Amino acid sequence: MSDANWQRVREVFDAALRQEPEQRQNYINKACGDDEELLTEVTSLFSSLEKSSEFLETPAVAHVADLIESSTKPLAPGTRLGHYEVVRQIGSGGMGAVYLARDLKLDRSVAIKILNKQFSRDATNLERFVREAKAASALNHQNILVIHEINEDEAAHYIVSEYVEGKTLREVLTETNISLADVIDVAIQLGYALSAAHGAHLVHRDVKPENVMVRPDGHVKVLDFGLAKLVEQESKAFIGLNHATNRNQTAQGVILGTVNYMSPEQAKGERIDERTDIFSFGVVLYEMVAGRIPFAGDSMSETLANLINAEPQPLSASVPEELKRIVAKTLRKNKNERYQTMDDVLTDLRDLRKDLTFDEKLAKALTRDNKTATEILEPTTRADNKRTAETQHSFSRTIKQHKPLAAFALVVLLTGVIGLTYYLFYRKASARGDGKKSIAVLPVKPISASDRNQMFEMGIADSLIQKIDSMNGFFVRPLSATRKYADLEQDSLVAGREQQVDYVLASNYQLADGKIKVTAQLLNVANGQIEDTYQRETDAANIFAMQDAIASDIGNKLLARFRAASNQSIAKRGTTNEKAYEFYLLGRNLTYNRTTADAQKAIDYFEQAVKLDPNFARAYSGMAHAYIALGNLQGGSPAEYQKSKDAVRKALEIDPNLAEGYTVSGELKFSIDWDYPGGERDLLRAIQLEPNSDFAHEKYASYLAARGRFDEAVAESALALQIDPNSYSIQRDRARILYLARRYDEAILQFKRVIEVHKDLGVYGGWLWTSYLMKGDEAQAYEWFIKLQKQTNPNLVEPYQKAYDTSGWPGVQQKVFELRMINEQTASTNSYGMARQCALMGKKELAFEFLNKAIEKRQGQLMMLNVEPPFDSLRDDPRFDELVRRVGLKS
Repeated sequence: MSDANWQRVREVFDAALRQEPEQRQNYINKACGDDEELLTEVTSLFSSLEKSSEFLETPAVAHVADLIESSTKPLAPGTRLGHYEVVRQIGSGGMGAVYLARDLKLDRSVAIKILNKQFSRDATNLERFVREAKAASALNHQNILVIHEINEDEAAHYIVSEYVEGKTLREVLTETNISLADVIDVAIQLGYALSAAHGAHLVHRDVKPENVMVRPDGHVKVLDFGLAKLVEQESKAFIGLNHATNRNQTAQGVILGTVNYMSPEQAKGERIDERTDIFSFGVVLYEMVAGRIPFAGDSMSETLANLINAEPQPLSASVPEELKRIVAKTLRKNKNERYQTMDDVLTDLRDLRKDLTFDEKLAKALTRDNKTATEILEPTTRADNKRTAETQHSFSRTIKQHKPLAAFALVVLLTGVIGLTYYLFYRKASARGDGKKSIAVLPVKPISASDRNQMFEMGIADSLIQKIDSMNGFFVRPLSATRKYADLEQDSLVAGREQQVDYVLASNYQLADGKIKVTAQLLNVANGQIEDTYQRETDAANIFAMQDAIASDIGNKLLARFRAASNQSIAKRGTTNEKAYEFYLLGRNLTYNRTTADAQKAIDYFEQAVKLDPNFARAYSGMAHAYIALGNLQGGSPAEYQKSKDAVRKALEIDPNLAEGYTVSGELKFSIDWDYPGGERDLLRAIQLEPNSDFAHEKYASYLAARGRFDEAVAESALALQIDPNSYSIQRDRARILYLARRYDEAILQFKRVIEVHKDLGVYGGWLWTSYLMKGDEAQAYEWFIKLQKQTNPNLVEPYQKAYDTSGWPGVQQKVFELRMINEQTASTNSYGMARQCALMGKKELAFEFLNKAIEKRQGQLMMLNVEPPFDSLRDDPRFDELVRRVGLKS
């Protein structure tokens, strides 16, 4: 259509919008006259308008209550809906109002969307309300808002969902200049959500910044599947114009906002599919990069015309060429020329992130080597240390142009290990199934409880995990994450939801006449359906042969089902002694419990394993890990650390390619020996050998935090959590990293989230109240300090409360100090913790005294000396510089 014709369509369309609803059709007919093409185009625009407004509503937490009128009287705070208590109204939409509420049964915050009375009078609306809620609730994905319940109370219909703390992407874009790294991170997470929806044959149809929430920790949630449609059920190309004229005129501003993100096929009223979300995704990506909408016009008709005919303005020259190509391909007018699946978009975005990350690592490594040690190791907490995304990319591009020379320089300067390993790791990470299919293999359960056997339950599961982990396109949870589901009554789908995976492999076994029969079911977590069943019967006499046969058979069937490929053979078990392997499994399970008794018992099991098989490398590395845990639990024990070093040395002598051995060795080097370059080399070697190791990523995140490389540390902890999302220690360490980075609000939110899930103040409460204190909020610090004492030291609550009533927070701190000093002479005293307490109180001399004692004990916490916030008050003292040098943090 020519520009002149489009101008005429716009004029008629805009004029028709200004008419009274009952006069609109007559006006259109009269204005178009005998021009059939003009009538068709205007009618098509109104049909598109109806398709966007028919299900229109605002996001669950957006503050846009003034945009759409509601005929339902707002609920007052304290109103009860079942076991939910209303706290306050937080938004409004075409369907009704949204409230923040408290779930009184589970003691959690939720969001409740209540269908207003005007909307609920129509049975079709009610049907759609329920259908769409069910569709959204079936999307079990960490980047999609969780729907908890659909219910009715005193004629009020409502949906209960999780409550997301944070800001909409619109607010983020309005308030801050989003960096290139954050743009890609948000885009990838948004892509994951849409990919999951498309996998369930759902098209969102309203992808825009208002429907994307960004939590303070950077996690993205996609909201509001109110427009979502099952693709195969979409049958109408147009919706009646007469019905459209009865819509509320106050919604037009919201509709215009939605039109900005429409696809050309939506604008023309054509049939839509997943590719319409890809176009809208591209508009959001363009806006994040450019800071403007690609097709916005002064009126609705102009915007629709731009969507169909106009090309967006070119992106800035500072934007990476590959990102420009990705954006351009998402915004192709012809949907057949666009990306055809969201997985294809994700593949290119992840490759782009990998390339930019590697270039940045090269640049940082070269930059660090050219700085003095003091500059390198000083905590990077000031705002002037941050570079803009454009500057980062410019430097990255310079490195890329001279990559051979840069890589050679890096080899010379850093013995080649760090840069090469980063490259191998990120290349391998893209191949291991990140963002693709994820699966949790549960412990294998006996048909009869009398047949319970650790070797069958954990051993077969371990072999299956190793087999599936070797498959390209799969992301498998480690045994450390799934071993807790050994309970015979465990619901497999509940386990899958907790592990945030796409699939669960739930198996059982039956023993009879010297044979074992294993039946494994592949469950789709999103829809709860059994997608496949696998069976294998074999001799039970040779346990290892049996485990390998079952893992190989079931694994090969999974390979065929998903058309995947195996990139390696099953990982070596490390022993041919069945009893030694059983002791190894028992010790491995206990090590993760993080108590002195369990650490000692784990060591006993590992020692029995190596007595039976002196060449069992994995048992030696497990023993080394347990000795570190025991030494840390005893306040820093050089004797236990030395035993750990001896064990890990033995493990790596037996198996030089043992990832767990390098992880333990790396931890010992950087936390006990204060050999930071050596520690980083070993940890990166572990990640190269086993990219799916949550243990290796967790320890590397701690290393990065100790070095003040907080952005890298946060990213590394995110990788560890992706592997094991329910790990106590990884969740705690992520919050601690945010605390060390002085990102106190984010740290507090993370600590609270972990406490709410695990109900364990003993592990996290101390860091939480300290975060409040460093933030300057003594009242909240005291509140959480008392909550911690009520759970861990109830007999001390009254003395602390009296101290607070008499002298406020300083009085409480003094009481803490006095009580700790009583036990100061014991071998297990945490001298580093005492130094931190003294620094908080301003007891400078005592703080130095305890830090010297901590160094004598070679306490692992000293690796954080240069980034620990309470020690900021000591940093201007020359004695502190000397302490930092003694622990290897300055030369």
